[in-house]
Amino acid sequence: MLNSLRAARVATFFCAFALPFSIAHADDPTFEPMDVFALEWVSQIDLSPDGETLAYTRAGFDLKRDNGTAHIWLSDVNGANPRPLTGKSGFSPTFSPDGKRIAFMAGGEAGVQVYMHWLEANRTSVLTQLTQAPAGLSWSPDGKWLAFTMIVPSQQEPFAKLPKPPEGATWAKPAQVIDQLTYRADGRGYLKPGYSHLFVLPADGGTPRQITSGNYHHAGGFAWKSDGSGLYVSANRREDAQYETRDTDIFEVSLAGDHITQLTKRYGPDFDPRLSPDGRYLALRGFDDDLMSYNQNRISIIDLEDGGRRTLAGDLDRSVNAVRWRDTKSLYIAYDDSGIGRIDTLTLTGKRRRLVDDFGGLSLSRPYSGGTLDAEGTTLAYSLASTSAPAELAVLRRGALRRITDLNEDILGHTNLARIETIRFASMADGREIEAWVAFPPDFDTEKRYPAILEIHGGPFTAYGPHFAAEVQLYAAAGYVVVYANPRGSTSYGYEFANLIHHNYPGDDYHDLMSAVDHVIDRGWADPERLYVTGGSGGGILTAWIVTRTDRFRAAVSAKPVINWTSFVLTADMYGFFSRYWFAELPWNDPESYRIRSPISFVGNVSTPTMLLTGEVDYRTPISESEQFYQALKLARVDTALVRIPGASHSIASRPSHLISKVAHILAWFERYAPAAETNVDTEGSRAQ
Repeated sequence: MLNSLRAARVATFFCAFALPFSIAHADDPTFEPMDVFALEWVSQIDLSPDGETLAYTRAGFDLKRDNGTAHIWLSDVNGANPRPLTGKSGFSPTFSPDGKRIAFMAGGEAGVQVYMHWLEANRTSVLTQLTQAPAGLSWSPDGKWLAFTMIVPSQQEPFAKLPKPPEGATWAKPAQVIDQLTYRADGRGYLKPGYSHLFVLPADGGTPRQITSGNYHHAGGFAWKSDGSGLYVSANRREDAQYETRDTDIFEVSLAGDHITQLTKRYGPDFDPRLSPDGRYLALRGFDDDLMSYNQNRISIIDLEDGGRRTLAGDLDRSVNAVRWRDTKSLYIAYDDSGIGRIDTLTLTGKRRRLVDDFGGLSLSRPYSGGTLDAEGTTLAYSLASTSAPAELAVLRRGALRRITDLNEDILGHTNLARIETIRFASMADGREIEAWVAFPPDFDTEKRYPAILEIHGGPFTAYGPHFAAEVQLYAAAGYVVVYANPRGSTSYGYEFANLIHHNYPGDDYHDLMSAVDHVIDRGWADPERLYVTGGSGGGILTAWIVTRTDRFRAAVSAKPVINWTSFVLTADMYGFFSRYWFAELPWNDPESYRIRSPISFVGNVSTPTMLLTGEVDYRTPISESEQFYQALKLARVDTALVRIPGASHSIASRPSHLISKVAHILAWFERYAPAAETNVDTEGSRAQ
C-alpha cells in the first residue's frame, strides 16, 4: 500500500525532525516512521444472526488529515467475498434480527448520526438528526426499534445575573461556574453538564424517544428483554452518584419509560448485561467493591424467573473482559492471562474449556492487551493478536480456525520486523517470577551487545504482552534492544500480584524492572554502558522514580508522568477515584504517604539526563506534573528538556504524527547522550541496590 511512497515520506520525515533513524535498503526494509500511516486493524466485529456474514470496522489513518479512519467491511464467514459496506466512513455495525439490514454510526458535519443500510437494495440512509453523539447501538428482538445511549444536557440557571452589553458592544466571554465533582475528562475537555440516558428510535426512521430520566448516568451497557417490552440497563442512580461512581446496578426499564425496577443491589459495579438466547438468564460483569486499588471483574448470572443470582468461574483468578452467550447453557468469556488474551467457553455449571490463545491486537502504539469479539452459536469471530501485525480478523467455527483478513501484508509482509522473545526471571525484590519480552533489532547479531531501552507500561493496572507495537518496532529498527516487562501491579497475573502495589506505588516494581535490565545484560544482548529508559503514564512515573534511585541509565524520557502525588490527586480528571482507591487518606490528612511516593521528593538524587514529554491538554496526568520535574531538574542543574505536544491528550498516540513525534524525540534524546564510541563489550554492569 505504501511502498511506492515510502522513500519520499521518509525523506520528508527526516527533514522535519533530523533524527538518528537509518534509511533501510529497498531489499531489506525495516519498519520506518512513516509506515505508521499505512497500518490497518480490525476494531469492531458483528456477526449476522445466521452466522454466515461478518461486518467489521477496518480502521486506519488518513495521511493528509493526520487522524484515524474507519470503514465498515463485509465478508463471508469463510473469508470469501470481502467488500466495503458503503463508500462512506462508519463504525459500530450491527445486523438486524432478520439479517437484511445493518445499522451503524458515522460522523460528519452534523456530528455522529445513526445510519441504516439495506443489504439487498444496497442503499444507505441517515435516520437521525442528533445534537449529541449516540453510543451502544442495539436492535430490539422484533427489529422494530434501535436503542442507544446519549448525553442529555442539563439546564442550569445562571449563577449570577449580569447586565446585558449595549448594542454593538463586544464583551468578554461570560464566566463558567463549575459545581460538579467531575468537570473535565481527558480527551473530552471541560464537560458540559448532562447525564447519559437511554433512547429508542424506530428502525424505519423517526424521532428518538428518551426512556430513562433523572440526574443519573445510564452508561454501563444495556440489553433488550426477549419480548421487546423493555430493556435491562446498567446505571448509577444513587443520590451521591458523583462520589460513588463505581456503584452501578442493573435496572429493568419499560419501553414506554414509565416503569423502572432495580434488579441488583450490592456495593460495587454491575454492568454489561447480556441476555441468554432463551431469555431466562442475564449475564453481567462486576465485583464487590472493597476499595482496593485493583479489582477483577467476575461473571454473575441472574435467573429472571426466580431472581436468583450466582457467580460463575469463581476459581478464575483473572478479570473477565468480555462475555457473549454461546447457547442457552454456555458462554464465551475473554480475559488476559500472563499478557495474552484468551477466550474460553464456560457452562452454567462452571466448566471451562480453552478455545483461543491469541486474542487482542487493538493497541497500535504500545504492546498492551485487549481485543474485540462477537459470537453466534458455535461461530466465534475475534481480533487476532500477533507480534507481526495489528489486529486481524479470525473466525473459530466448529473447531476450525480461519484467519479472515491480512490487512497489513502489503506493508509489513515485506518489512524486516523486530523479533519478539518471551523471558522470565526472578525479581531481586523477593524472588517472584516476572515475565517480560525482548524486541531484537532486525538482523540481530548474537556476537554483539546493543544499546537497550527499558520501556515501561502505564496503568499501572494494565498488561503488556507479545503483541505488535509501532513504538517498540521503531525503537528496534533504530538499533536498540527493547525490553518491556509486566512488573508487580500488572494485570493478568491474578488479584494478589496486582495488589502488591496497593497503597504502595511506586514500590518494589522498581526492583522487578531493574531485574529485567540485569537479565538482558546477563544474556549478552544489552550493553551495560548503553542503557536507556522510558515509559508513559504509570511508566512515566516509574521512569522518574528510577532516575531518583540509580544512575545506570545514560538518559531517560518520562512521558506524561505523575511527579507529585498531592498535586496530581488535586488536578487529575479522576481525582475522586485516585484519592479514594490509591491512597488510604486524603492528602491533607496524611501528607507523608503522598510525599514518600512522589519522585519530586527525591529529585536531589537525579543525575541522569531526563526529558519530560506530555500532551498540552492531558487532563489525566496534567502537564503541570511534567513542568514540576522539569523545573526542579533545571534548578538542580541536571540536563533536561520539556516536550509539549500541542492539542494532545493523555492518548498522545491517537494521532499518527504525534506517535511519530513521540518516538522521534525519545530517540533524539537518547542519541544525544550515547557514548562517543560504541563499546559492544561483554563486561557486566553494576547491579541496582
